Amino acid sequence: MELNAMHRQYDVAVLGAGIAGSAVAKALADRGWETVLIDQRQFPRHKVCGEFLSPESQAILRALGLHEAVQSLQPSRINRTRLILNGGDALELAMPGIALGISRHSMDSMLHNEAVKAGVELQTATTVTSVLPRDKGYTIQTKQNTEPRTVMARAVIAAWGASRRSGLPGPSPNSTAKKYIGIKSHFSGVEAEPVVELYFFSGGYIGVCPVEHGIVNITALVEHDAFQGHAATITGLIEAAARRNPVICQRLSQAVPIPGTQAAVAPVHLTRKPLAWDILPRVGDAMLMLPPLCGDGMSMALRSAQLCSSFADSYLHGNLSLSQWKHEYSQSIRREFLGPLRWGWLIQSLVNKPILSTAALRLARMTPRVADRLLRATRLKEIDFLEL
Repeated sequence: MELNAMHRQYDVAVLGAGIAGSAVAKALADRGWETVLIDQRQFPRHKVCGEFLSPESQAILRALGLHEAVQSLQPSRINRTRLILNGGDALELAMPGIALGISRHSMDSMLHNEAVKAGVELQTATTVTSVLPRDKGYTIQTKQNTEPRTVMARAVIAAWGASRRSGLPGPSPNSTAKKYIGIKSHFSGVEAEPVVELYFFSGGYIGVCPVEHGIVNITALVEHDAFQGHAATITGLIEAAARRNPVICQRLSQAVPIPGTQAAVAPVHLTRKPLAWDILPRVGDAMLMLPPLCGDGMSMALRSAQLCSSFADSYLHGNLSLSQWKHEYSQSIRREFLGPLRWGWLIQSLVNKPILSTAALRLARMTPRVADRLLRATRLKEIDFLEL
């Protein structure tokens, strides 16, 4: 219902138009709820992301009605994982199905199109300045350019990523935790194998994933202190990181960065605890940052959107109270994500210790079934890993 041009009433407001926010907004619009999706940035744009959709995500994409739209983007098909330590020791494992490599630039644009087709009102370049509870809902103050607006919604879902937003709900990050820098760039001139690779070195890791059109996405997560002052550009920092692992350094020797695809984010706090609800329900990176070895960030975003939209629908129908929504959603997130999180950090801790990581990798090559089970333990669980 439109009250006036500056004052709107919705069933749901989703704050943040990344993967999780766009998916949860579409899912709720598909169920008939009047939904607004708000983001402070313009789209499409490149974002720091591994750009990897694991086999476990395929059933989720189908459930959200996004499978065909993703396929239309012509993603790369990936069937193996490769881990490479600083000394050159490597472990390669088959995946439990087909994974997809797809850029966030393409993925976000597609998700926005699908959300709008479902009936979502998309507001980008719009800053949320406050979210205030009111009787039977929330009042949201926004600003687009210099124009203030007021949005009212029965429910609000936080999908604003890992960074705390000034004036909005959320805990402050642990100031003593180790800080990382996340960087990414697309490259040509790199052989695009059907493999997602992780190269480890002292102070971080580099991920390599083929995406659409024969392009390769290179991401790096590096310790802030270990690389402070090493390079003034994103591609320079990627080159500095690559020099710490001779295998990836050689792999990128003929790589040519594609202009306009660079992105960075800092600080990244990997030790942030899962938080499914803090005044508002949270989805995607706003809820949880998975360790790199889980390799499942995009799937996690989609799964959290799928779970949250189901509980939100019940709440809006009057079948759940707000406290019941909070309890049941939080329990679901804990049940599905804590296992992969614990295993991911356990394996991550081994990788960060050169002697232990080399011994563990050699043992894994001798017992591939055990290695395969450990890798699966870091991933979301889906009953049917459907082949594409």
